[in-house]
Amino acid sequence: MNTLNTVDVLAAVDELAEPLSDPHTLYPHGGVGRTRPQSLLGGAVGLALLHLERARSGRGSWDTARAWLTAAAREEVSTGRNATLFYGAPALGFLTRSVADDPRRCPPVLAALDSKTVELTRARLTLAHARLDRGQRPLLAEFDLFRGLAGLGAYHLRHHRRHAITRAVLNYLVRLTEPLPSTSDGLPGWWTEVSPNGEITADFPGGHGNIGLSHGIAAPLALLSLALLRGVAVDGQRDALERICSWLDTWQQPGPWWPGVISRANVETGQIDPSQRQAPRWCYGTAGLARALQLAGIATGDTARQRTAEAAMLGLLRDPDQLDRVTDTGLCHGLAGIGQTAWRMAADADTGEITGELPHLCQRLLARLSPPPSDPEFLDGSAGIALALHTLGTHQDPHTGWDACLLLA
Repeated sequence: MNTLNTVDVLAAVDELAEPLSDPHTLYPHGGVGRTRPQSLLGGAVGLALLHLERARSGRGSWDTARAWLTAAAREEVSTGRNATLFYGAPALGFLTRSVADDPRRCPPVLAALDSKTVELTRARLTLAHARLDRGQRPLLAEFDLFRGLAGLGAYHLRHHRRHAITRAVLNYLVRLTEPLPSTSDGLPGWWTEVSPNGEITADFPGGHGNIGLSHGIAAPLALLSLALLRGVAVDGQRDALERICSWLDTWQQPGPWWPGVISRANVETGQIDPSQRQAPRWCYGTAGLARALQLAGIATGDTARQRTAEAAMLGLLRDPDQLDRVTDTGLCHGLAGIGQTAWRMAADADTGEITGELPHLCQRLLARLSPPPSDPEFLDGSAGIALALHTLGTHQDPHTGWDACLLLA
């Protein structure tokens, strides 16, 4: 059996992390756009997560981690419309909660960040329920992981699972899965009238149903499942899980695999073209969805669903043609994301088969790191790659719980 040389893996983590040590060198002017300090996607928040994970595991410097924590908090914190799990108060709160297992040992600012995130979540829920009351279809940004209430729900489930706001998000997600009373087209409640890029386009007449974990229904599926596994349940939660899973079953293809999006043409014909098979990434494609379905199977006691999800992950790990389609190395689109997802699935799987494939995947990723990536970011660059390799190399759950922001745990 192929085995993983953890020394090589952890050496690669060190090589990736060392150039990312100094925030003043990487972001001398603080960063702009997605590299602004309070951004988890590509700013100091994401880099701080890497150095916190290394410090807490004993493989990195606390001085470096503190330098990045300071860099992440260097500007006024956003609590406005652009605040999401990946930006502003929620992103900084997620980072602050990662400092210690016991929230009482986290920096005092955590309470204020939690309060701001509760406040903005309530405002988003008010808008979402008003939209539902009008019988309108949602925009992806209302409910997805990156911008919407699934992301904020992941925050609250991690920070204060018994808080009323956590249940409020779950209640909204249950309602999201119900067909709109004002329609008779048979489309699910999360069907959106826009295309995957968020705009109305000729490529998607009549909109689409998004399956992805980053922007689609897989995120509510994962969050509802994780909540149930942690003893947080609301009325209709199991029914909501069943509605989502039943719809996904409709579009499951032999392998198994699932397309990333469903068009009106797919609905009208009941057919999926093989060209709709996307590379098996965390964000879209089989990898991320397989984890969401595995969680749903475990949460509801549906062992057949759990095993189907695990077979999907095992199939892609054993298919070099599918892995060759993954040309990126980062968490969102690349091999690092598959690696972290597969590691989480292996830990919960009935058998050790997925675990047995991790060395091959890790070696494939390591081979792609010469030369090392120039992008330092969490989502698409070196920081995220280093975090995934750290998990694979230490064989331990992340001390910081960083992959909760990807709804993997």
